[in-house]
Amino acid sequence: MITLYSDDNHRNVLYFDLGAGHMVQANQHLIVDGGEGLLLDPGGHKVYSALFAQLSDVLPPAGLKHVFFSHQDPDIIAAANGWLMVTDAQAYLSGLWMRFITHFGVDELAAKRITPIPDEGMRLRVGSTELLVIPAHYLHSSGNFQVYDPTSKILYTGDLGASLGADYEEVTDFGSHVQYMEGFHTRYIPATKALKMWAAMARDLDIDRIAPQHGAMLSGDDVGRFIDWVDSLTCGVDLMGDRYTIPA
Repeated sequence: MITLYSDDNHRNVLYFDLGAGHMVQANQHLIVDGGEGLLLDPGGHKVYSALFAQLSDVLPPAGLKHVFFSHQDPDIIAAANGWLMVTDAQAYLSGLWMRFITHFGVDELAAKRITPIPDEGMRLRVGSTELLVIPAHYLHSSGNFQVYDPTSKILYTGDLGASLGADYEEVTDFGSHVQYMEGFHTRYIPATKALKMWAAMARDLDIDRIAPQHGAMLSGDDVGRFIDWVDSLTCGVDLMGDRYTIPA
């Protein structure tokens, strides 16, 4: 557990790696304001017990009022039923995925506590802070959102900014870090246009830190470097040929 920001009323906490074995490394984040909490991308079943136990060091279960799912992948949403059954939290997920989440075993009563996020995003109040839930469609999911916290100035970017294979929590050399991001972004982000749309939006935000769901965070001058890198990257279908080929 790492505290990313803290003042008398507001706290941002990172759980860097609660997974094991062949599981892809994933970060879980908690925002607490005035005793009210929002959990971001809480993960799958094997992470659930460890994360639930560690949350109590920061916030009692009754204080968890919101759960945010950036998109539909199992490393984000597989344990949704557990969180909704043992807390009174309201969950938030792109409206595009509302009819799919029950395939993860979400109880019918729990499903009624999931608010569909409209495509244009929304504002979400946690304690006295109004968070921005902003659109990030096709980065990499077709129904995808990020969360911006104006108090800590942290942008939680989900899979955008993900790095695989680096053994550190914070980037200190952006140039050498690119190798851990490039393969993921060129393959898992389907369209270059989506990257450019995001970069234009991100430049309108006052960001001190970018916190992705996988791998290391970026802060300070590296925030601008990352936005510029995203803006210049070619990815997905734009790297493919003209047709698929039939296996020999």
